[in-house]
Amino acid sequence: MRSDGNKSVEGRNIVKIAIFHDYIGAIGGGEKLVLTLARGLGADVITTDVDEDSVKKMGFEDVKIISLGETVKLPTLKQISASLRFVLCNFSKEYDFFIFSGNWAHFAARKHKPNLYYCHTPVRAFYDLYDVFMQRQSFFTAMLFKIWVQLHRWAYEYSMMHVCRIATNSVSTQRRIKKYLNRSSKVIYPPIDVSVFRFEKYGDFWLSVNRLYPEKRVELQIEAFRMLPEERLLIVGGYAEADHALPYANSVLNNLPNNVEFLGSVTEEELIQLYARCKGFITTSIDEDFGMAPVEAMASGKPVIGVREGGCLETLVDGLTGLLVNPDVSEIVNAIKIISGEPSKFKEKCIEQSGKFDVDFFLNQMKKELEQQC
Repeated sequence: MRSDGNKSVEGRNIVKIAIFHDYIGAIGGGEKLVLTLARGLGADVITTDVDEDSVKKMGFEDVKIISLGETVKLPTLKQISASLRFVLCNFSKEYDFFIFSGNWAHFAARKHKPNLYYCHTPVRAFYDLYDVFMQRQSFFTAMLFKIWVQLHRWAYEYSMMHVCRIATNSVSTQRRIKKYLNRSSKVIYPPIDVSVFRFEKYGDFWLSVNRLYPEKRVELQIEAFRMLPEERLLIVGGYAEADHALPYANSVLNNLPNNVEFLGSVTEEELIQLYARCKGFITTSIDEDFGMAPVEAMASGKPVIGVREGGCLETLVDGLTGLLVNPDVSEIVNAIKIISGEPSKFKEKCIEQSGKFDVDFFLNQMKKELEQQC
C-alpha cells in the first residue's frame, strides 16, 4: 500500500498511512485488528504505551509502532493523558491518510485529515454501561468518576466532529453509534485469519479468552464451573495497567474453584493450540461489540456458548455453532452439559461460519473505505 499509486483519497494518492490506537497493552481484539490492518496496508501505528511482549506474543514484530510517550498509570488520569497526547501530536505532513482506533485516538482527528475512525464502540462507561460502572464504585470514587465522565465525554464528542467517516465492527455497535453519537457508520467485520487455526481434538477443558474487565462477566463462567466440578475451565487474558479492571480482576482471581485456572497472557501459537485442543468455548460479555475470540474458536471447529446479546447474535448460529443463553449461571451450566455430551456435532458448521469473517474480506472492505471522500 505504501508504494502502489492506485488508491485515491480526495484526489490524492495514498502513499503513507498512519493508524492511531489508544495503547498497545493487554492482548485483545482491538490490538489484533489494528496490527493486522497495519500489516495489510503497510501502515505505521501511532500509540502511547507499548507492551513489546504483547506485540511479540501476537506475532506482529514486523509492524512499525511509534510511541507518543507513556500515560499516567492511574485510572482516569491514564485516559486523560492518552487523550492529551493525541490532541497535541502532529503527523499531518508525514502521512497522507489517518485511521483511528480505540476510545481516545480520534482526539488527534482535528489535525489529521482525511481520516477514518474504526469505532469498536462508543465509550461504554460514558453511555450504555454508565450505571454499571457507577454501581461498582465507592461513594468517593463514584463522585470522581461522575466528574470525569461529564468533562471527558464533552471532549470526546467534540473530537468526533473532526472525524470524517466511521466504520464499525457490528450492527450492534452501529446502533450505539447512531443512538449516542448521531453518526452513520459502515459495518466492516473484524479480521480473523481463519487459516492459522486448526482442529486437533475435543480435550478435557473449556476455554475462555477475554480481558478481565467487569463488562466481560467472567464471574458467570466461574460460578457455572463451580457447579460442575467434573468440568475444567482455562481462562486466557489480562488487563492493562491503570485500567478500571484491577479491583474486578482481583475479586475474580481470588475466588477460583479448583477446576478453573487463569493462564494470563499467552503467545499466539499457545492460544491456537488451546483452541485446537479445548472441548468448547464460552463468552459472557455484556452486549459484546463483536467478539473475535468466538470466531477463532469456531475456526478451530469448537462449539461456542455465548450470551444472547450484541455481537454473539451476529457471529453465532444457535443450535448449529453452539448455544446462545441468557446471562444466567443455571442456563450456562445446562449448555455446558449439552455440548459436553457431543461437541463433535457442531464442528462442520463452526468452521463454515468462521469463514464469513476472514481477514482478506476485512482488508478489502477497508481499502474500499479509504477510497471514499470525507
